[in-house]
Amino acid sequence: MEDTTGNSIRTGAAPETNSDSGPRKSSWKYIGPGIVVAATGVGAGDLVATLIAGSNFGYTLLWAAVIGCLVKISLAEAAGRWHLSTGRTLFDGWASLGRWTTYFFAVYTVVWGFVYGAAAMSSSALPLQALFPDVMALEWWGIACGLVGLVFVWFNKYAVFEKVMTVLVGVMFVVTVYLAIRVTPNIPDALAGLLPVLPDEKDSVLNTLGLIGGVGGTITLAAYGYWVNAKGWTDSGWMKVMRLDNRVAYATTGIFVIAMLFVGAELLHSMNVAIESGDKGLIQLGDILEEEYGGATATFFLIGFFATSFTSLIGVWHGVSLMFADFVARYRGRTQAKGEEIASGERERSWPFRAYLLWLTFPPMVLLFQGQPFRLVIIYGVLGAAFLPFLAGTLIWLLNSDRTPAEWRNGWVSNGMLVIAGLLFLVLCVKQVWDQPWADFF
Repeated sequence: MEDTTGNSIRTGAAPETNSDSGPRKSSWKYIGPGIVVAATGVGAGDLVATLIAGSNFGYTLLWAAVIGCLVKISLAEAAGRWHLSTGRTLFDGWASLGRWTTYFFAVYTVVWGFVYGAAAMSSSALPLQALFPDVMALEWWGIACGLVGLVFVWFNKYAVFEKVMTVLVGVMFVVTVYLAIRVTPNIPDALAGLLPVLPDEKDSVLNTLGLIGGVGGTITLAAYGYWVNAKGWTDSGWMKVMRLDNRVAYATTGIFVIAMLFVGAELLHSMNVAIESGDKGLIQLGDILEEEYGGATATFFLIGFFATSFTSLIGVWHGVSLMFADFVARYRGRTQAKGEEIASGERERSWPFRAYLLWLTFPPMVLLFQGQPFRLVIIYGVLGAAFLPFLAGTLIWLLNSDRTPAEWRNGWVSNGMLVIAGLLFLVLCVKQVWDQPWADFF
């Protein structure tokens, strides 16, 4: 910040970074990181939550799903803007706010990664076991998915990773849109669902906020800036391109979510059928689709289910490992971590990147056979709920300070959206913490 004479009163402020080659025009040919963040952020659990919302309330909460996409656009755009405007990575920005951010991130990535690794492998295994029921048990399918993800991310750089993710997103897109058309949505009712109306039931506000907050990604929103750098975008000349890319990401996410809400509203709500929460709800949906539309549609859906789950797996394997490698490099070097180092591929070849890959893959395999330990799951839930308020709050702090070049600091729209996001996720965090069975924890 500056005093009334215009002189800086904080040392170590980020220099004004300028693009050597000038600004690039936004163009569809550059799109890439947005596809990756959309594919990673929309997992099986997100689709089930939207299905359940559609089955319980019809089209009533369609507006909430749309708002969820807008909120996440603001968070991802802010993360990408930090990387491009400062030339520094997001963890480097966090580290400038105090050591508490380092402690939070370290505990979060260790605990979250351990539990998420098992969940991602299990989610990817479910559709494979449904497609090939007599080949092997669910646990072994999960281990196979984890190993394939490990080998793929270990030996391939970002360019190949992005291409594979794009293909899998194409599969997801075709499957979800096909299902939405197949159930013949009621367009007038869907348009009416864009009006902000709350369901007439107990806890409708919290359930609606939960749907808004559950659309598309948690830590993957923070990873977006790292994928932007990995693409080779390292300065403010890429800002317009990044913003187009980010909008494409959440337009794609919105299509996935709205399509599944259509399926829930038309297929489940009209039939008064309830499905389980969690990944197993999609297996139930596959059985319902087989009864209604035949085995071919059910098989097609399971292929899309696998694409949805596996993109989340390899997306986290790559993106969060990249963040962890940056965390270790920043912690060891005590110097600024720059986007050029991500763009060079140096982080993807580093031992911390590969060590975290191994952490995501092998220790969680124990949980596939033994079930998730009760206390660890509670800690995992609390840390996961706390991450998005942490992300929103720190982005507001970073992008309104002289750590960010003046040209790229938050305007009133960005600040408003980030404040809304922060308050939304803070409420959901408090609810998540409140709902934990703490009496059984001790």
